[in-house]
Amino acid sequence: MRWMQMPVWKKCASAALLGCMVLSASWTQAAEKSLRIGSLVPKNSLYHRQLLDIAESWRTAQGAGAKYLVYPDGSQGGEAEMARRMRIGQLQGALLSVVGLREIEPSIAALQSMPLLFRNWEEVDYVREKMRPAMEKKFLDKGFVVLAWGDAGWVRFFSKEAAVRPDDYKRMKFFAWGSEPDQQAIMKSLGYTPVPLETTDILPAIQTGMINVVPSTPYFALATQIYNTAPHMLEINWAPIVGALVVTRKAWEDMSPDVQQAVRAASDNAGAQIRTKARQEVEEAVEAMKKRGLTVHKTNAEQMKEWNDLADKLYPRIRGTMVPAETFDEVMAHIKTYRAGKSK
Repeated sequence: MRWMQMPVWKKCASAALLGCMVLSASWTQAAEKSLRIGSLVPKNSLYHRQLLDIAESWRTAQGAGAKYLVYPDGSQGGEAEMARRMRIGQLQGALLSVVGLREIEPSIAALQSMPLLFRNWEEVDYVREKMRPAMEKKFLDKGFVVLAWGDAGWVRFFSKEAAVRPDDYKRMKFFAWGSEPDQQAIMKSLGYTPVPLETTDILPAIQTGMINVVPSTPYFALATQIYNTAPHMLEINWAPIVGALVVTRKAWEDMSPDVQQAVRAASDNAGAQIRTKARQEVEEAVEAMKKRGLTVHKTNAEQMKEWNDLADKLYPRIRGTMVPAETFDEVMAHIKTYRAGKSK
């Protein structure tokens, strides 16, 4: 009755206020149907395309109004910055390498920060799968859900001048991840010169001489044109670049079970596609760069021994700093078990 007794202008004001409240609620619901995913991967690359495939599965399962935005090319900052953005809700997910993943869970560094440990992809796959359940539980406890595991090839050294021995690189300036001070300290202690930068700074830095050598996968070197300024590549499998697509636990739990199932299936497929095709693209990228002037240098037995000796010096320094001691020992045990089984 009080409504009927209200002046017309008050009725209109109340109706307008109610309308605004309803509209605001609908906007909030629409916002809740948005997922923003960041990555350093180049636009239109294999990795970007797989993220878009996951996006389509999510949008279809989520329904009308759902927005899944992928930000490639490091437009959301470096990997450490993207991890920070996920924590404060500016991003709901990211496709990260170990460099960014270790900002969430340090033990993940074991898959990428132990140089010359893995001899082939079979060893990488074996160790990752052995560690996967416990690792994903650690990420969940930190507030993140791992949707897919992938990799991007082996790290090789691209330099302005030819180099094949470890000592050859001591006169050069290395690109180093700005978020890895432990790695930089280890490099300095062994006589190397790291220059901490973000990935987006690599090309201008090597063009201006700020750095002379870039540890990079062949695919990344091709996509970013690094090889034009650093036309010498040392063909050793220094370390695998391992990565994962993660989303915040909040974003995951906001999805219905049906949407989670669709996203999980799409992510599993994307991870398998990334691992298979990325490994093929390593050699394809090298061949493409060779046609454009890249010189590939291979080590002989004596030079390779020098590299393995360097790795042996690095392991005690990495254990307990870059890689937690317990995880370091676990990886070593898995490798020993795998190789013992292969030798039978």
